[in-house]
Amino acid sequence: MKKTHVFALTAAAALVLAACGKKEDAPAAEAAAPAGAELQVVKLGFAAPLTGPQAHYGKGYQNGVLMAIEDENALNPEIGGKKVKFELLAEDDQADPKAGAQVAQKLVDSGVAGVIGHFNSGTSIPASKVYSDAGIPQIAMATAPAYTQQGFKTTFRSLTNDTQQGGVVGKYAVEKLGAKKIAIIDDRTAYGQGLADEFEKAAKAAGGEIVKREFTNDKATDFASILTAIKGSNPDIIFYGGADAQSGPMAIQLKRLGLKAPLVSGEMTRTDNFVQLAGKDAEGSIASLAGVPMEQMPGGKDFETRYKAKYQEMEIYTPYGYDSTRQLINAMKKANSVDPKVYLPVLAKESYAGVTSSAIAFDEKGDLKDGGITIYKVVDGKWTVLETVGGK
Repeated sequence: MKKTHVFALTAAAALVLAACGKKEDAPAAEAAAPAGAELQVVKLGFAAPLTGPQAHYGKGYQNGVLMAIEDENALNPEIGGKKVKFELLAEDDQADPKAGAQVAQKLVDSGVAGVIGHFNSGTSIPASKVYSDAGIPQIAMATAPAYTQQGFKTTFRSLTNDTQQGGVVGKYAVEKLGAKKIAIIDDRTAYGQGLADEFEKAAKAAGGEIVKREFTNDKATDFASILTAIKGSNPDIIFYGGADAQSGPMAIQLKRLGLKAPLVSGEMTRTDNFVQLAGKDAEGSIASLAGVPMEQMPGGKDFETRYKAKYQEMEIYTPYGYDSTRQLINAMKKANSVDPKVYLPVLAKESYAGVTSSAIAFDEKGDLKDGGITIYKVVDGKWTVLETVGGK
């Protein structure tokens, strides 16, 4: 299922990156290779929402992947006795499961040697079957436990799963926030509902009572009826499983309805976009985020400086896109092959020292080992660290 193209490239040739179906020119220095050298182009696939309300997640994720490819190409890598240049084929899956499977097949047909993405669990799960059938490794941002429970050898994730994250947040809500009466809302997506389910299990195990469980969808912006129904149960907190496009308006509406319970959510709410959407009503909101804070990451400070010089503000998923890409390429280098069948076993077993962690490795299912979880709170309009659990 892998196709490669070999062509002659001079020192003045330009790197071509495919992004959102369009080609982007990269600096000539990144494309430099010895005159007359035979160069093998290795295609890497990427998929995420690049349009619509979740585009900010996808574009930040993509920027990290692009930086990794630029850094690798600048090293003039040689694999299997050939000079290699990595090229990105990026697709917009619109955060839609059906589109996710279609995009996956398109990337397979294009001859990619590996895939970074998809972003959402709902798109990553159907796409993973396509990649598995083709024998192509996939490192996704997906957090739903089901993603790695299918038994596919090609499936890996770059973040802690919802069982880990929901468990930490549920326990934290009861034991540290003192929440005894809890209301839960989720958006019915694989991610949102899955995270809410795991939160509920952990909160109950810690002694909390779920006084109300409601649901919406990932397109909604009016939550008045749901919040009104919840208000009567007088919860200590309201947990939301879903993205910031919904949690932002929700934070505003719950305060306007006189609910004193703070909003608690997961990493898709722990964004600057949430704070911008909710404005002053974001104050006091709490959210978890997989991994440790940027300043605690082994390569965080340097990466943030380099990133901001090129792209300005960084999305929370950017360094994970960067690490996933370099880890995938590192496995190819170690295996001395860009053939998925050859480098896949190396990827499954290697421990990679990256920006986000000094030891990025996967277990037998493809889940991230030793991933940390950090709890944040909006204080004076900014996300502030409350506590970090685990991580290396």
